[in-house]
Amino acid sequence: MGARRLYAAVAAGGFRRYATYRVATAAGVFTNTVFGLILVYTYLALWDERPHLGGYDQAQAVTYVWLGQALFSTLAIQGGGVEQDLMERIRTGEIAVDLYRPADLQLWWLAADLGRALFQMAGRGVIPFVFGALFFSMALPDDVGTWVAFLVAVLLAMVVSFGIRYLAALSVFWLMDARGVTQALMVTGLFCSGMTLPLNAFPGALGDVVQVLPWAAQLQIPADVLMGETAPLGAFAFQAAWAVALLAAGRLLQSAATRRVVVQGG
Repeated sequence: MGARRLYAAVAAGGFRRYATYRVATAAGVFTNTVFGLILVYTYLALWDERPHLGGYDQAQAVTYVWLGQALFSTLAIQGGGVEQDLMERIRTGEIAVDLYRPADLQLWWLAADLGRALFQMAGRGVIPFVFGALFFSMALPDDVGTWVAFLVAVLLAMVVSFGIRYLAALSVFWLMDARGVTQALMVTGLFCSGMTLPLNAFPGALGDVVQVLPWAAQLQIPADVLMGETAPLGAFAFQAAWAVALLAAGRLLQSAATRRVVVQGG
């Protein structure tokens, strides 16, 4: 019970930390809304030429755009979550302090990132999504069950997103420089998550590959659950499998990194 309260407190701290940046949050809402408008009209033009591209109609394509804007910061799709702090602490050696805490390193940072993600969804994601629903025709469900399934998919997407970024952050133990890792996160996040174009619209073998990578669990799967394009249980299984695999890989890499710290630190 004590451990649960600890990680709940860490998550609450992560939520409060990002809640203090009110101006940045307002700027983020404005930015996401503007980019949403640009993408919506781009998608509408594309779907006029290619109706049912990727199996979506125009309303579904518009829904996908606004959902992407709602989840962009929530899932730190191009980076920018707690992994940035972790990379810096590894680079400066402050990670040694974290290792002395009477708490698991991975669970500590996961809890902090979940708190961050929940604030970004509530503070930065909801308004652009509601704006899109008010001014555009969207394919939204009218039953509570689908919305609940969507929220479960988003929660699993948060864990998958953390798993990807945690592995990237731990690589700094060996690379000693976060710039290349940060750039890699930005490129893979933008392309492989479907932020640019729904993954089911990718052609041929490329489309088959990107839809089984972990980034598909971030945006494509929650979008398909929301719009009834996939069975929720199958979607949850896909996301959970990647979440477990990524967290397990993070645990192994963390163990190797910890031994490295001990050797270097004496």
